[in-house]
Amino acid sequence: MKKMVLLQLHDQDQRKMLAWSKLIGRGTISCISVLLTQFALFLVPLFFSASPILIQLILSALVLLVVMGFGGWCRRLLGFHASAPAFVFCCIFFVWGVYIAIVRQAISCIMDIMFNGEMIMLIIGLCRIMLKDPGYVAHESFSSDELDESSVLGVQTHNESSLLQMRVRYCKSCKTHVQGFDHHCPAFGNCIGQKNYVLFMVLLVGFITTETFYVVCSSQFASKFPALEEIRLETNFISIMARSTLLFSLLQVLWQGLFFIWHVYCICFNIRTEEWVNWKKYPEFQLNASSLPGENYHEMRFKNPYNKGILQNVKEFLTLK
Repeated sequence: MKKMVLLQLHDQDQRKMLAWSKLIGRGTISCISVLLTQFALFLVPLFFSASPILIQLILSALVLLVVMGFGGWCRRLLGFHASAPAFVFCCIFFVWGVYIAIVRQAISCIMDIMFNGEMIMLIIGLCRIMLKDPGYVAHESFSSDELDESSVLGVQTHNESSLLQMRVRYCKSCKTHVQGFDHHCPAFGNCIGQKNYVLFMVLLVGFITTETFYVVCSSQFASKFPALEEIRLETNFISIMARSTLLFSLLQVLWQGLFFIWHVYCICFNIRTEEWVNWKKYPEFQLNASSLPGENYHEMRFKNPYNKGILQNVKEFLTLK
C-alpha cells in the first residue's frame, strides 16, 4: 500500500517537473524570439535613418511580418514551442528596459512617474486576465444534446429570455464552453468571455495608452539626442535603439487601435466576434428570406436578436457579471 502511494507521489512529482520544464523552455524560446525581433527592427533605423518616419514604419511592419513568419516556420521545423503570453511579457520588459536605460534621461519627473505607473498597472492587468475565469460552463450542467459546438445553448428547450442571457459558445483552443464567448486570445493565454470582457477592454485601452505614452517619450528623447553620423558610436546606438522601440510601439498602437474600434462596434451592437464570423452556425442569427413567386431558392440573411439599441447594449456590457 505504501509503495503504491509512493509511486503515485513520484509520478505526480515527475509530471510537475515536466510541466515546469516545458514552461521554462517555452518562456526561453519566447524571450529569444523577442530579442531577435527587436534586433531586426533595430536594423531599420540603422540603415534608413535618413528616411521619413512613414517609410521606416512601413519597413518595420514588413520586417516584423517576415521575422515572425520565419521564426514560426523555424520553430515548427525544429519542433520548438513558444508561449504567446511569455512573448508579450518579454516585449513589455524589453521596452521598459530601454525606457529606463535610455529614454528616461530626457523625460520630466512627472511623466516618468506616470509611465512607470502605467507599466506596473499593465503587468497587473495581464496577470489578472490570464488567471480570471472568462465564464467557463461545466459539461455536467447540461445534457450533451443541449450543449453542442454547432448550436447555441438550449435552443430547443429554453424560452427566448433565457436564450438571450446564455450565449454559450465552444472554444476549440480550450476545448470547453464559455458563456458570452468572444474569441480566444493567444496573447493573454485565455478566452475572452462574459466574466472578463470588461477587463479585456480596459487592458486593451491600457496597452494603447502606455504605448502612445512611450511614443511621446521616445519622440522627446529623439528631439534632444538626434542620431547624427558625426557623433560617437555609443550615442548613435542609443538613439537608434530608442527609435526602433518607438517604431515597434507605434505599430502596436496602430493594430491595437483597429482592434479596439472593432470591439467598440461589437459592444455597441451587442455581438461577439465568434458570432459575427460564424453566424451561420447559430440558428438565432439566421433569417430565411422568402423566395419570389415562381422562383425556387432560399436566401439566408443575418439578423442580430441581441441588439437592443446602442445605449442599452453599452449598459448591458458595463454590467456584465
